[in-house]
Amino acid sequence: MDKLQRTNLYKQAEEWVLEAGQRIREKIDDPRTIQTKSNANDLVTEMDQQTEQFFAEKIRKQYPDHFVFGEEGFGDDITSLDGTIWIIDPIDGTMNFVHQKRNFAISVGVYVDGVGEIGLIYNVMEDTIYTAVRGEGAYKNHHRLAQLPKEKQLNQSIFALNTTWMLPENPYISHKGVHDFVKTIRSTRTYGSAALEFAFVAEGIIDGYLTMTLMPWDIAAGVVILKEVGGVVTTADGQDIDMLHQTTVLACHPELHNEVIENFVDLKQ
Repeated sequence: MDKLQRTNLYKQAEEWVLEAGQRIREKIDDPRTIQTKSNANDLVTEMDQQTEQFFAEKIRKQYPDHFVFGEEGFGDDITSLDGTIWIIDPIDGTMNFVHQKRNFAISVGVYVDGVGEIGLIYNVMEDTIYTAVRGEGAYKNHHRLAQLPKEKQLNQSIFALNTTWMLPENPYISHKGVHDFVKTIRSTRTYGSAALEFAFVAEGIIDGYLTMTLMPWDIAAGVVILKEVGGVVTTADGQDIDMLHQTTVLACHPELHNEVIENFVDLKQ
């Protein structure tokens, strides 16, 4: 994909993201149809489904040779990252959408042969959009985000971390390791939307994000955006991210990355 193609594709993607966000805002107070998926707290609404369908129909009409990889069943059966793939979370933070009517995002990443070319994260109710095109920097409402600072100390850092990972029955990482990590950093935050947590790391208002179970549509856009400001994204044990399957994620300032992995993240086998 050359620069002109990438720019035109970005412009089209942003137009659709903003249109989808406007549709959600217009219907934010409508009665909701709420269902559950993998468990009682894994929510999905008719708005999640309608928004993904909106993107799928637009993409297939405009770009019939592209593929859609989405959460709600309107995408293609994706078994490889070959070709141009739109990786879409129509509402990232559905629980926030249902309970708070805010603090959720539309997340769209466009990948070409496995390379993240475009990322868009739209904080719908705040009308704030984070965007990036590979090699061209990252932006918030079209104002360029600064590169992350050259130096950062872990004991002065704020990490986004779901507090449920600190429970003794946590099946993924050692209870002691998480507690030691939280005691070492300055503080934690939980926003309830992986896309927004990635955006906030890119913006520099938090310094990292650690989680044990995310899907590609949760992170596709955020990976593109964060890399453009010098951030690092790997699995929690430092491996390359798997953009086809569920994965652990450590996204943070590069100064902090190895220190977190070497000292605190003890993955259960």
